[in-house]
Amino acid sequence: MGLFDWIKKDNKAESDIEKEEPDTKDTDEISGTDEQEKASDTKDTDEASDTNEPYEVSGTDEQTEDEASIAETEISGEEETAPPEDSAEPEDKKGGIFKRLVGGLAKTRNSISESLSSVFAANHIDDDFYDELEETLIMADMGVSTTMNILDELRESVKKKHIKEPADCKDLLIELIKEQMSLKENAYEYENKKSVVMIIGVNGVGKTTSIGKLAAQFRKNGKKVIMAAADTFRAAAIEQLTEWAHRSQADIISQKEGADPSAVVYDALQAAKARNTDILLIDTAGRLHNKKNLMDELGKMNRIIEREYPDAYKETLIVLDGTTGQNALEQAKQFKQVADIDGIILTKLDGTAKGGIAIAIHAELGVPVKYIGVGEGIDDLQKFNPESYVNAIFAEE
Repeated sequence: MGLFDWIKKDNKAESDIEKEEPDTKDTDEISGTDEQEKASDTKDTDEASDTNEPYEVSGTDEQTEDEASIAETEISGEEETAPPEDSAEPEDKKGGIFKRLVGGLAKTRNSISESLSSVFAANHIDDDFYDELEETLIMADMGVSTTMNILDELRESVKKKHIKEPADCKDLLIELIKEQMSLKENAYEYENKKSVVMIIGVNGVGKTTSIGKLAAQFRKNGKKVIMAAADTFRAAAIEQLTEWAHRSQADIISQKEGADPSAVVYDALQAAKARNTDILLIDTAGRLHNKKNLMDELGKMNRIIEREYPDAYKETLIVLDGTTGQNALEQAKQFKQVADIDGIILTKLDGTAKGGIAIAIHAELGVPVKYIGVGEGIDDLQKFNPESYVNAIFAEE
């Protein structure tokens, strides 16, 4: 039994809704016409975008399939739900990080546990054994390429160690998967420096909520945090981030809907320096179907950061929705073409049987998963631990 056929579903990306930029840009946190004018009139010699319409893309037939795939899972309206009321629940009542991780990955584990049990209960290590194992791993959305690489290494290890029983392959398989997902020692270095963290991703993946949860966790650890509401295309995003700022007791810099996102970033940078802020978290727009406009706007923000705060440690994190499986991998590939991505926040893993996508993304892109979301609470956004993650997927109940 080999690979089953895959059916690709082409979805047309929804057309952008063009929004006119308002005449006034009232900054919530920083006043002064000189600073505002400087932000609005940012004119580097290499400026690539028109500041009046940095995002607007007409819905033409010329949009390619690759360009459309970025927005494949966009959700109109509000991006995520409001912060949960029980987010401050004590750790001892939640049962510990690993217990929550095991619970959050229950759907993934349950979807493959029966198949894995059957595979490792086989009588012989033969082609059928590897075929069934291959199908099981792909069903968990580990991806064809990643699965084949893991199985090639498994075959090699079985030969070298002269393993004869299928049951003896399970621990070996688990260790091989863990090796695919190792994190560098400096993966979270930005948390201990004066940092500017840009959060990117399409709408609906949990971007704003992830920023709020990160801010709450940083504040809990005694960090000074500012959020920048640079997703100015949606009033709901600004309102939601403001709510998270209140709940986490973090500062927020925002302007009116339709304002220049780079102006918001400029104001936030000035505030971060003036207030001796530890971490500046920048929320960005997700309705960027055209790769050129995406590149232009992110490039403009990065130039402002380099110019205004060159000493800051810069980090770019992309937020992906774990429930979308391989579509999440495709989104990451598209964003990687226009931005230097340092890490991935993989959300909503508690609502999917496709938890293996974390392994596929990490292995195929060479970009580490740094945070995973396995629930609604603030503490359910966890730092990614490859060993705990794989153990939770293969845990026996």
